[in-house]
Amino acid sequence: MLSARERELARLRVSAITQCQACQLARKSDQVTEEDIACLRADDERFTPREQLAIRFAETFAHDHTALDDEMYQSLGAQFSDPEIAELHLFCGLMLAGGRVTYALQAYEASS
Repeated sequence: MLSARERELARLRVSAITQCQACQLARKSDQVTEEDIACLRADDERFTPREQLAIRFAETFAHDHTALDDEMYQSLGAQFSDPEIAELHLFCGLMLAGGRVTYALQAYEASS
């Protein structure tokens, strides 16, 4: 299983792409700090290789799923088990859909 931190980093990266305010403001794991969020890039050395890859996958999945190529899947296979790869796909898919629906319905407004 993916760690709570890996899921949260992927979720936050997807939420930045979907521009879902509710998703961006919510915190699902206290294992991710505000400093982590401020530096949420796949190339940031604060993140482990698995975390970097989860962030990169989430970003690619949310921006252009057709860009998920053999190199990405080789990298995933080197760091994650098959069940973890499936979990990452499903989790990012759920977060992407939820964020887009929330944004499209304008279901969240920040307090003034």
